[in-house]
Amino acid sequence: METQTPLVSTGWLGEHLGDRDIRVVEVFAKREGLAPEAGHIPASARFFWKDLCWHDCDREFVTGTVLADRLGAAGIGADASVVIVGDPVQFGTYAFWSMLMAGHERLRIVDGARAKWVAEARPLTRDAPAFDAVSCRVGRPVASMRLGRDNVRAGLGKPGRGILDVRTPEEYSGERVMEYGQFDHGAERGGRIPGAKHLFFREILNDDDTFKAPEEIRAAIARAGTDPAALDELVIYCRLSHRASLVWFALTYLLGAGNAYIYDGSWTEWGSIVGFPVER
Repeated sequence: METQTPLVSTGWLGEHLGDRDIRVVEVFAKREGLAPEAGHIPASARFFWKDLCWHDCDREFVTGTVLADRLGAAGIGADASVVIVGDPVQFGTYAFWSMLMAGHERLRIVDGARAKWVAEARPLTRDAPAFDAVSCRVGRPVASMRLGRDNVRAGLGKPGRGILDVRTPEEYSGERVMEYGQFDHGAERGGRIPGAKHLFFREILNDDDTFKAPEEIRAAIARAGTDPAALDELVIYCRLSHRASLVWFALTYLLGAGNAYIYDGSWTEWGSIVGFPVER
């Protein structure tokens, strides 16, 4: 029943939806997604992304102890294989990354996320699930795939280190600091981290939100002027690191790169720090 990759198809999930050791976790960008009328995958645990991935008040990721409490309250024990369904897709990879850092290892991601599940008319329910709380524990935290702002700044221009900006072209150029919406907010300045190459994250996805084939992903990264195999480290960022987590996932699990890191403060942090350099 175990798969060789954490990426599974909607068909795979459909076949294993009733398995005792499988638990689906839907992760939403907006709280409105939690409403019963939105329809949900049967027996899924549903989270607004911050309520799963972040500390309650600090701008910090969830710890292993707190993650265990949150999962346990949703009836998810330590032996469960958690299958994450993002809405949209990058919120699934973000949850995967944050849960992995907190120490939960049995994780899967549904390729195409919730959008593909809905488009294929797969089962949805409006019934509110009832879970009996269970005891949960997670393993040892792993934070090696995360870099902070000081590390990024100290490495500017360092041989062997590349930086990949995966925001929209407008964000990369400095025309905008946020990818959508009437109000352009999220940082005090527009621009990019000096030396960053540009790869719009949608370039590695198909129209149905599934990942492109590895050779297509590799070609897209090459067109961005980056070769992970020629680097010691590749730092990825966006505005708040959701899109960066998607590219990190593709590099790490689909291309087998072991040198990809996420600067999770991303442009929201970098574009507002006094004295940090900006390129346009």
